[in-house]
Amino acid sequence: MGNATFKKVGMSDEKMYGPPKILVCGHPPKAQHALIALLKDHGLGQYPIVFVPREDESLRLRDLLDREPLTGLGREGGNRPALIVSGFTEKDLHSLLGIFRAGGTKRPLLATLTPTSEAWTVKDLLDELAREAVAMGKMRQKHQTQKNK
Repeated sequence: MGNATFKKVGMSDEKMYGPPKILVCGHPPKAQHALIALLKDHGLGQYPIVFVPREDESLRLRDLLDREPLTGLGREGGNRPALIVSGFTEKDLHSLLGIFRAGGTKRPLLATLTPTSEAWTVKDLLDELAREAVAMGKMRQKHQTQKNK
């Protein structure tokens, strides 16, 4: 971990790695239903959703992806909101990002499944995403400071 690389996402209809599914972390039960409706309203209802309760954050992503759709619904999520998407097309990933941009709501941590990350636990992935978010924030701040000079 810690050696992740970023790859620009295109706009193709080609399916990305993994089975079509969304793993949802850190969402309380009330927000879970709202998220289901939001995804359906924006044309992403074809992706089965699995909610990851706090006590399951020590499980590997590949094991959680084997769960039936809506497993974990109504159970309390952990403290870090995140979406881990698998089997999305690049276009659908852009649509997902657009939901948060348009809604003005804070975007949860977001990851796409990779052959490497599928063996990670949810906790390890969330830790890595948090580190990446801090690094990206510092990069943006540095870029903005240089731009304002």
